[in-house]
Amino acid sequence: MRADARSFASARKERVADTDRWLKDLLRTASPGGEGVALVAVGSLGRGELAPGSDLDLVLLHDGGEDIARIADRIWYPIWDSGVGLDHSVRTVDEAVKVAREDLKAVLSLIQARHVAGDPELTRRAREAVLAEWRADSRRRLAELREAADKRAESTGELAFLLEPDLKDGRGGLRDVQAMQAVAAAWVASAPGPRVREAYELILDVRHALHVVTARGADRLVLQEQDAVAGTLGLLDAEALMRRLAEAGRTISHAFDATWRTVDRLLSGPVPRGRRPLADGVVEHAGEVVLARGVNPRTDPVLVLRAAAAAAESGLPLAPATVSMLASQSPPMPVPWPDEARDALVALLGAGRAAVPVWEELDQAGILVRLLPDWERVRHRPQRNPIHRFTVDRHLIEAAANAASYTREVSRPDLLLIGALLHDIGKGWPGDHSATGEVVVRDIGLRLGLSSQDVEVLATVVRHHLLLPETATRRDLDDPVTIEKVAGAVGSREVLELLAALAVADGHATGPAAWNSWKASLVADLVRRVRRALSGSPLPPPPSLSPAQAVLARHGGGAIRVNGTNVTVVAPDRPGLLWRAAGVLAAHRMVVRSASAASASSTAVIEFSVVPEYGTPPDPATLEADLRLVLAGRLDIEQRLARRTRSVRPARVPVAPPRVTLLEEESATATVVEVRAHDRPGLLWRIGRSFGECGLDVKAARVETLGAEAVDVFYVVDRAGRPLSDDAQRTQVRDHVLAALR
Repeated sequence: MRADARSFASARKERVADTDRWLKDLLRTASPGGEGVALVAVGSLGRGELAPGSDLDLVLLHDGGEDIARIADRIWYPIWDSGVGLDHSVRTVDEAVKVAREDLKAVLSLIQARHVAGDPELTRRAREAVLAEWRADSRRRLAELREAADKRAESTGELAFLLEPDLKDGRGGLRDVQAMQAVAAAWVASAPGPRVREAYELILDVRHALHVVTARGADRLVLQEQDAVAGTLGLLDAEALMRRLAEAGRTISHAFDATWRTVDRLLSGPVPRGRRPLADGVVEHAGEVVLARGVNPRTDPVLVLRAAAAAAESGLPLAPATVSMLASQSPPMPVPWPDEARDALVALLGAGRAAVPVWEELDQAGILVRLLPDWERVRHRPQRNPIHRFTVDRHLIEAAANAASYTREVSRPDLLLIGALLHDIGKGWPGDHSATGEVVVRDIGLRLGLSSQDVEVLATVVRHHLLLPETATRRDLDDPVTIEKVAGAVGSREVLELLAALAVADGHATGPAAWNSWKASLVADLVRRVRRALSGSPLPPPPSLSPAQAVLARHGGGAIRVNGTNVTVVAPDRPGLLWRAAGVLAAHRMVVRSASAASASSTAVIEFSVVPEYGTPPDPATLEADLRLVLAGRLDIEQRLARRTRSVRPARVPVAPPRVTLLEEESATATVVEVRAHDRPGLLWRIGRSFGECGLDVKAARVETLGAEAVDVFYVVDRAGRPLSDDAQRTQVRDHVLAALR
């Protein structure tokens, strides 16, 4: 960090000292003798952490004197006149204790109250009385504190994994450290240690820099401020800032969880003191996993993984002292790993959700990077993408935990779990993470002691871990070329089933925008077709209309069926049907999250997955009526959408320009056009209309919206039903679609 960043702590101290002097002068003016009154600082001023945009939190204690209102006015009004934010109260000592007894925020403030001016005896009496009641009623009050922390975390999310974290209220933020300090004040658990205090100071510095950058008191670090805040702190860029912030947040969250385990253990009464064996050298004791008596970690490099696997499989935490001992005394793991070590790793990952907190324990203790040196490159690495809800390393263990649910469905569950753990390991290196990950995972596979054949399978899985979901959502599965290319890349049914399970585990670990029932059904369909191709069976014929779709088709002029968020459009196949139907949905403020279009027996079937932009969905009958009007040329959908476009607010942050790519050799019967753009109302209508203006017909489509980004793939043909072969025409199509998107 730069010198000015390193001086943030001293700047806060100077600000506190200056504020104290000012407040002393105000009280001296208001009450020259200072008898019977005390000015007490709480909040950030009380803790000595006053940032540039912080308000002043003050309590004026008094002994019941009649002129207290006059004294208060002479203090508060100058503060208000200065423009500084002020949160204030006037209390006797008994009133302060009573309020603290009933109000959690008040008691937390008074626990850390600091005397500023006036009669120190009033401050001492108030603090001691509040602390005494806090300790005496700790069982009830700590439960109240825990409930408040849980609600805060549920509302604001986890600081370490948010794109725009709340530095104060996010889980792993400033409030959690203050809660731990309150627990320590109740004499139930130890105060936060040096690592937590260092993390806390970092977050304070980030908040300080945010106040400097924005010139106001802010706690939420939004995207557009992150580069400036990073520069103020002397960091390279926003990614470096968010990586350090993620590490700090996870350090605090880890300590926060450990604090509450201590609270639960101490307040729940006596626990059984016996020792129950869990694994070789590992036992359960007092609800935690510890080492057996006489076990020497220095002679057994596999013990750390064996203990971790035992903890995950039993659903118990590793005792902090045990983790510290293993971290400091375990010898290096032999390379290649012995079979027992690899089996223990697979057992740990196979425990599913229970593996995540155990993995976090190993990470916090620095054990993981010694076992897997390449882990350091993805550790705390942010993913500045709204689709991803976790940092890279947390995403990987989440994916592995999810993959544990599918180990019964593959012939090599060990490779599934290891592949899930390492599928994004390439994100720690420049370039395409699938390609770099393939290189990295070959080295890791050899380190783990896998056979050369298994290393090849693992490398193939990592290289192609996106193949199934990307193909299923962006290619025509009825095109034999699509199935042949996937089968050629996969090479075997063993790899296919691994990729199929990984696709689900990865999608769920990424976030709700990355996996849904529509994508799941497409991936399952693709897997069935590729499995048949790998077994030598002929490809199935294109699907015929379902009975429900056939009923809709009898309407003749076009029909719509709405079932929750799914909208089915069935109509006689004709050019422009897809984009006209999309225009109707957009005009009714329906946002298309995904869509697929195909035709069978001269009838077009379009499946949309939609959500209302706001409010309730429109009446299905109204949608159908408007569709018929559009098909008949009696509804100017363009005018409606133009009005909508004018009313849409522009994006708050810059977005990447759209990209249109005509893909070679992806289909023998059509030209494949891939469109990537920032989503906005009527986007699909604009794209489709531009195809129509170029004299093209959309024979099939796969449309998907990931967060705010649209990834749309269209199979188009000319009026004669042929793919585009003329380079000039291909360029014209690309330019025309791009123009429609700008």
